[in-house]
Amino acid sequence: MAQALDFDRWNLECEFNNTDHRTDLNGVDRLIVRRGQPFSISLYLRSGSFQPGVSSLDCIAETGPQPSEQYGTRASFGLSAHIDTSRWSAAVASPPGDTVALSICCAPDAPIGRYTLTLGRSARIEFILLFNPWCPGDAVYMDNEQNLAEYVLSQDGLIFRGNYKHPIPTPWNFGQFESGILDICLRILDMNPKCLRNPGKDHSGRRNPIYVSRVLSAMVNCNDDKGVLLGKWTDGYEGGVSPMFWRGSLEILRNWDTQACEPVRYGQCWVFAAVACSVSRALGIPCRVVTNYLSAHDTNSNLVIERYVNENGELIQSREMIWNYHCWVESWMTRPDLKPDFNGWQASDPTPQEKSEGVYCCGPIPVRAIKEGELTFKYDAPFVFAEVNADVLTFMRKQDGSTSKVTTTTLVGQKISTKSVGSDAREDITHLYKYPEGSDEEREAFTKANHQNKLLQQQQNQGLHIAIKVSPDMRKGCDFDVFAVVTNNTQSEKKCRLVFGSCAVSYTGVLGGNCGFKDLLNVELAPGGERRVPLRLNYSKYGDLVTEDNLVRLAALLIDYSSREAIMAVRNIVLENPEIKVRILGEPKENRKLAAELTLQNPLPETLDNCCFSIEGANLTGGRVISERLGSTVGPGEDAKVKIYFTPNHSGLRKLVVDFDSNKLCHVKGYRNVIIGK
Repeated sequence: MAQALDFDRWNLECEFNNTDHRTDLNGVDRLIVRRGQPFSISLYLRSGSFQPGVSSLDCIAETGPQPSEQYGTRASFGLSAHIDTSRWSAAVASPPGDTVALSICCAPDAPIGRYTLTLGRSARIEFILLFNPWCPGDAVYMDNEQNLAEYVLSQDGLIFRGNYKHPIPTPWNFGQFESGILDICLRILDMNPKCLRNPGKDHSGRRNPIYVSRVLSAMVNCNDDKGVLLGKWTDGYEGGVSPMFWRGSLEILRNWDTQACEPVRYGQCWVFAAVACSVSRALGIPCRVVTNYLSAHDTNSNLVIERYVNENGELIQSREMIWNYHCWVESWMTRPDLKPDFNGWQASDPTPQEKSEGVYCCGPIPVRAIKEGELTFKYDAPFVFAEVNADVLTFMRKQDGSTSKVTTTTLVGQKISTKSVGSDAREDITHLYKYPEGSDEEREAFTKANHQNKLLQQQQNQGLHIAIKVSPDMRKGCDFDVFAVVTNNTQSEKKCRLVFGSCAVSYTGVLGGNCGFKDLLNVELAPGGERRVPLRLNYSKYGDLVTEDNLVRLAALLIDYSSREAIMAVRNIVLENPEIKVRILGEPKENRKLAAELTLQNPLPETLDNCCFSIEGANLTGGRVISERLGSTVGPGEDAKVKIYFTPNHSGLRKLVVDFDSNKLCHVKGYRNVIIGK
C-alpha cells in the first residue's frame, strides 16, 4: 500500500537550479526555471525513509487566477520511476535516507509565468517558469550555443541607425536580467487587454510563443492598452524625454512599473524594438533587433508607395512615406500553424503604425514568408512585405494642377541589418527577406504576391542620368559641399533645368527647413557630356534646422526641355557626431571600483552649455544610470572631460554605454567593451 512521503522542511536549491537553467543572472534568491528541463528540491523527511514503489507524493502545479486542466494551467502528477521530460513529472533522484532529492520537470509546452507547486498535504512552493530555447521539445528551441549566448543571454547590443550608405551602430543596454525586470515583464503580460478580459484563456495562451510575441507587439506601445511606451515623431517632447535620451530598456521598464503602468514618454521605432527585445529575452524567447533601411510605410496595402514632388523637387507630404530606416524585432520559434518551411525567425513590430485585428500590433510573420511573397500567412504579411519590397512611383505636381511621372531609382528595403553573433560587426540579412533585386526569383515572389512587376528599369529617358555625390567628411559643425552629377548618354545636345535642394528631414521622412538651394535654368550638355554642380551646406544655415537624427535630404530634379521629361535623384545624408573617447582606469575586476574617463571634443563653431555625460551597462553600473555634469562651458575645439566611477558585479565581456548631452550637441552615443575578470 502506497505511503505518502512525510516531510517538514524543504530546500529549493535555488543557486544550483537557477545556474543549471541559466537564470542565475536574475539572482538566486528564488526559483526560476525553464520548461522541459528537470530541477531538484531537497525534502527533509520527518519520519521513515523513501521506499521505491511504496512511497508516494501527490504534486499539483498551477498558474494563473483560474487554474484548469482543460486550459493546461493546472497539472496533477505523482512519483514515477524516472523523469519524463515530455510532460509534467516527478521522480526521486537520491539513494534512500532521511533527505530526498526530488526531481521535477515541467512540460516543454507548459504556459510560462508564476507557478504554485503543491507537494503532498503541506508544501506550497512558488517558482517562475520561462521558455527554454535549450530544450528540443520547446517551440523556441535553438540548436546553436553561440546564437543562444547572443539572442537570449546577452544583455547588451547594437542597433543600427544612420542611413543605408552609412549605417551607424547605437549601443543599447537590454538589461533583461537586472533586478526586478523579470517581474515587470510578467506584469506586462498581466496588463494586456486579453488577460484583463479572460485571464484563464490568456494564461493558457502563454504556452505559445506566437501568442506571447503578438501580445508583446501590442503591449510595448500604449495605443490600445496600458502599454509601455508612447510614440512621438513630431514637434517637441514636452512632458517626457526625447527618444534619443534612452541608453537602454531598464529605465523605461522601471518607469512604467513604478508609475502605475502609465506610458513612458517618448519612444520611436528603435526604442520600441529594443524594449520588445529585452522582454522577449527575459521570458526566454531568442530575439534580435533588425533595421531596414529605406523602409516603406504602405497605408492602403497596394504594395505601391506613390510620392508627389513640386516643381522644385520638394516632397509633398502624404501618409505613405519611405522612412530613412525602421527597426523591428525577430523572434525564433516554430510555426505549427503554417507549413514546416516557415519555422525560424519571425518578424514582429511593436511600433504602432497600422492596426491588425483592430489593435496596433504587427506579426509575428515568418521572414521566409516575406521572401517568398506568401501574403496570406498570419500575421500582417502584406504590411511587412511592403516595408522591404514596395514599388515607388514618383509624380511631379505642377502649378497648373497637372501631374507627370518622374523617373527615380529609389529601391526600398536596403541593407537589412542586425548585430553579428559574438561581435560588434554589422550582419547584412537582406537575403533572408528578399531575393536579389531584378532576379527571376524576385519576379516570381512578386507575381505570387499578386503584384505588378517592378518598374525598375524605366524605358523612357534612358539617355539622361542624374546622381548625387557627397564628400567623405560630413561632420556636424562643418561646412561642406555636395554635388549633383548630370550625364548625357544620348547622341544629341541637351538643354535642361536643374533644381538642386537640401532640407532637414527626420528619419521617418518628415521634412524640415531649407538648408541650401540652387535653380539652374540653363544647363547645357554636349553628347556624352557630364556636369558636376556643387551645393554648399553651411553649419550657420543647417545647424538649427537638423533634428536629433542629424539627417539632411538632398534632391536633384533634372527637366529635359525638349521632351519635358523629368528625372530625379534623392539621397539622405547623416551628419557625423564627434567620437566619445572612453578610457577605463584601474584593473577591471568583479566588485572592484573602476573609473571611466570620458572625453569629447566640441566640433561646433559655438560654445556648449549644460554638458552632461551618462553611463550605464548590464552588470557594470548596478542597474542604474550614473551621470556627471560639467561645471563649465566648452568652447569651440575644446574638450569636455569627466571621470565617472562604477563597480562591476559580474565577470565576463560587458558593454559600457555612454551618452553625452548639451544645449547644442544632443545625445551623442558611444560605448566601450570591457572584460571584467573574476
